[in-house]
Amino acid sequence: MKRPLVSLALATTLTFGAIGTPAALAKPAEVSHKLPVKISDQIVTKKIDVNNIYNTIDYLSRTPRVAGTESEYAAVQYIKKKFESYGFKTEIQGFTFIAYTPPTAIELSVDGQQGELKPRAFTYSVNGTVTGELASAGKGKIDELQNMDLTGKVALIQRGDIPFAEKVLNAAEKGAIGVIIYNNTDGDLNGTLGEDNPNYVPAVSLTKAEGEGLAAKLSNGAVTASIKIEGAQVREETSHNVIATKKPTSQKKANNDIIVIGSHHDSVEAAPGANDDASGTAMTLELARVLKKLPTDTEIRFITFGAEEPGLLGSRHYVENLSDDEINRTIANFNLDMVGSRDAGELVLLTNDGQPNLVTELAQASSTRLNGAPTSFGQGGRSDHVPFAEAGIPAALFIHDPAEPWYHSPEDTIDKISKEKLQDVAEIVGTAVYDRARFDWPKPKKGKKHKAPHLYYEQDIK
Repeated sequence: MKRPLVSLALATTLTFGAIGTPAALAKPAEVSHKLPVKISDQIVTKKIDVNNIYNTIDYLSRTPRVAGTESEYAAVQYIKKKFESYGFKTEIQGFTFIAYTPPTAIELSVDGQQGELKPRAFTYSVNGTVTGELASAGKGKIDELQNMDLTGKVALIQRGDIPFAEKVLNAAEKGAIGVIIYNNTDGDLNGTLGEDNPNYVPAVSLTKAEGEGLAAKLSNGAVTASIKIEGAQVREETSHNVIATKKPTSQKKANNDIIVIGSHHDSVEAAPGANDDASGTAMTLELARVLKKLPTDTEIRFITFGAEEPGLLGSRHYVENLSDDEINRTIANFNLDMVGSRDAGELVLLTNDGQPNLVTELAQASSTRLNGAPTSFGQGGRSDHVPFAEAGIPAALFIHDPAEPWYHSPEDTIDKISKEKLQDVAEIVGTAVYDRARFDWPKPKKGKKHKAPHLYYEQDIK
């Protein structure tokens, strides 16, 4: 998953120039199941073995599992064997995607600059060495550049209002040979251009202080800037989803519905990904084991998705390849992402539109029965529930907020994992799913489609 810049900013876009306004956590919605712990809850909770979850995290987090690499495929095979050991017939769903390898060298020099600049590349920044006059280009919007000639110049652009890719393309259209985008808030600017494009020019990012320093320098006269980016690569790779399906216990009493419990098994470069997201993957496996032999009238699909980190690619591929009938039959997606860090905040439920749905209602009812209070929910994207929500399927992300400080770093290791948090989330999700999937439930209402096209291209969150 991608790192939150501020608490609950999981829906904040990094692709766009401006920081979006994060939705505050909603007050717990009223739930219809104000009952004490049920016998069916106890059946599930007593079967959950948190050591199984912990040990799987330990195994998966021994090496990074970057999408499209041999280590990710090794994780896929491990997950497949785990599912099969529980008695599932397992499907591996392959798909190709365009992968990006970050530059090996990034340099930025400016005439008369006091102190070292520390530029960063955007995901999909292109290689190149360019030198030209530095030119202030506002926020890089078309109307701002309408009367400007940037031919042979390096455009200095502030973050805000439009996606980074548009800023770069707008400047290139006016003749710019390079682009520097600086932050509009404190901290580093980590962003993405979203996808490969032959019309990009070399582009780097700077902090707010660094960018404002260059803007001030321009007010004193002409300045020359040089950008050098080397080693970036764009290539086609293959990733995989792993799908294990539990059919209804009795076809005669089956209700034709589908519930999906999912997580992503890939991690980012150099990060072991114990919490992000070996924790969700291990929990998906354990819930599959627990629910496998329990009587249900609902089909349950347990899925670990590949290539989430590059842009929710595995979950998008899965949803796009569902038939209309399967989409109509899928009533819930429980998305488990970063569910075990000892140093993250409280458990929250995030939906694409910030509104309650069947998943939040079931989970809040479950947490009320188990913990005495419903888990709060809010709005957030940047994880594998997004493609489901866009297709009109009720979906929610289970995550702790704020994220741990070593998110997406080499320190995301097994020693940071809390068994207590794993147990809590596994019990809430397991009992919520079983409460709906066991026999004699009324037919639920379908969700509304909720398009969120900008949420795929975030690389720094989640």
